[in-house]
Amino acid sequence: MAPYQKKIGTKTSAFGSPGRINHDSSSFYKSRLYEGLPKEETIKYEENPIPLQFLDKIFASSSEQMIELPDNSVHLMVTSPPYNVGKQYDENLSLNEYRAFLKRVWSEVKRVIVPGGRVCINIANLGRRPYIPLHTYIVEDMLDLGFLMRGEVIWNKASSGSPSTAWGSWLSAKNPILRDIHEYILVFSKGLFSRENTNEKKSTISKEEFLEFTKSVWTFSAESARRVGHPAPFPVELPLRAIKLYTFKGDVVLDPFMGSGQTAIAGRNIKREGISSQKQT
Repeated sequence: MAPYQKKIGTKTSAFGSPGRINHDSSSFYKSRLYEGLPKEETIKYEENPIPLQFLDKIFASSSEQMIELPDNSVHLMVTSPPYNVGKQYDENLSLNEYRAFLKRVWSEVKRVIVPGGRVCINIANLGRRPYIPLHTYIVEDMLDLGFLMRGEVIWNKASSGSPSTAWGSWLSAKNPILRDIHEYILVFSKGLFSRENTNEKKSTISKEEFLEFTKSVWTFSAESARRVGHPAPFPVELPLRAIKLYTFKGDVVLDPFMGSGQTAIAGRNIKREGISSQKQT
C-alpha cells in the first residue's frame, strides 16, 4: 500500500495564464505584484437620490463640476472622451494638459458614483510618429485617483475599423505602418468590486448576452459619422452592452462627454435613467 500523502491545496495560476490549477487565489493577490495598487475599501454603501428635475437631462456645462449631482448618486458612467486632435469639438491641448483635464473629470465622476459603481471609458490610441498610447495614460491616472481596475475590453471594429491606406512602406520592411482596427473600453470600480442592490432591482441581461458581454473582445462595426452627424461617434451597441452588464433596471447612467448621445439612447431603450453633459463651444 502506498504511504499516505497529504493533499496539497491548489493555487490559481498567475499572469493571466488560461489554465486554472486551483480555486484559492488569496496568495496570488497578497503577492508583491499587487503592492502599490488600489485596494478594496471597507466602506458603508451609500446611495443618494438625484432630484427628479435633473434626471434624463442634458447639461450644457463642463463635467469638471457636476454640481447638480449629489455624492454617491450614479450607478454607471459610460463615455468616450474627446480626442483632442483638432476636430470641431476638441481643444488643442498638450498631452499633459489633456490628461489633467480628463483627470479633473474622472475625479468628479468618482464623487458622484456609488460605492462599487462602475466606470467604462472608450478610448482609441492616436498617431504613428510616435504612437500615443492614450489608454495607458488613462489607466495610470484612474489608478492614481484610487479607482479599482476591473479589466479592459478590446473593441474589434473589424472591416469598419480603419479605411486608411497609409501603409507606410508598401510590401517592404523599411517602415510598414500598423492600422488600428480596435479601440479600448477600460472598466473600473469605485472602492469595491461588488455593488449593493438595496432595492432588489432586476437585471435585464439574458444568458446569451452575459456569456458574450463578459468576454474581453467585443466585435461589432463602428458607427458612421455622416449618419450620426458627429465626427467621432461610437455605436449604440457599445454603451448598451456596458449598461446591460453593469446596471439594474432603473439605475442611473452618466455620460460626461455626451457627443452624439448614444449612451443616453441606449439607456432609455432599456429603462435606465440618463444624465449627460456636453460643454458648449
